[in-house]
Amino acid sequence: MITSRDNKWLKLFRAALRGTGPRDGEPIGVEGPKLVEEALRSGLEADALLVSEGAERSAERILRAASESDAGIPQSRILHTTGKLFKSVAGTDAPQGVAALFRQRPWGFDDILRGPGANGSNDANRKLAGARPPLVIVLAELQDPGNVGTILRSAEAFGATGAVASRGTADPWSPKALRASSGSALRLPLLRGMAIPVILAQLRIAKVKIYAASSAPAADANASGGSLASQADLRDAAAIFIGNEGGGVPDEVKRAADAMISIPMAEPVESLNAGVAASLVLYEAARQRK
Repeated sequence: MITSRDNKWLKLFRAALRGTGPRDGEPIGVEGPKLVEEALRSGLEADALLVSEGAERSAERILRAASESDAGIPQSRILHTTGKLFKSVAGTDAPQGVAALFRQRPWGFDDILRGPGANGSNDANRKLAGARPPLVIVLAELQDPGNVGTILRSAEAFGATGAVASRGTADPWSPKALRASSGSALRLPLLRGMAIPVILAQLRIAKVKIYAASSAPAADANASGGSLASQADLRDAAAIFIGNEGGGVPDEVKRAADAMISIPMAEPVESLNAGVAASLVLYEAARQRK
């Protein structure tokens, strides 16, 4: 039982659960029994589990999930503390008494092109993943972690093979983005902090077509050489760039894009929320790929 606020493990949990996202090599902080359990089932390796008084029942389910995973949780890293101290490290207003630290998964650029099943143990999953043309969602300087998490959740739901968060984008592994993604940020192949010119160059090398989602009304997008999302051919290898909530897609992406795409809207509405816009384009891509 940890009873000191200055305990080294509590300091690690506090930094992970209240920060803006881990640096390279730092653990990902995951709070809440459902998210922790999903992280274990996704194959992430746990560094430590923290359980408060009164949350033992939730911990039992998590330990069962850990026993079924390849990595599990070391017995010496199952830590207990008081409810008051747990609240002092938690990142939510009403903590559920369970949190864990997980090691970052070392995704590479090839992973975001192949998809999450490509490296799995199931041969059928690997074959299916290899047969899918890449569908990559690129978050270009998005500021709101809630939007970041929403987009990653939609990306997983609609069959994206991976995601890239450019430099200047809110960290997809920050506590708020993780909660908004409902665990998708832990499962979907993901690269963080890449410079936009590097992203564009890597996509060109991989022969992936680049689409820039425009917040302009459909008529304006068409006038500038763009097209509606439903008119773009998203069946082949494609990367969809979603821009900043205020400024939209950066100019360097617009210049490099193979096509601009927009979503038709009623005239009084100037633009859509970034999370909503990305979800609609990803749904259209999934519809075409069926």
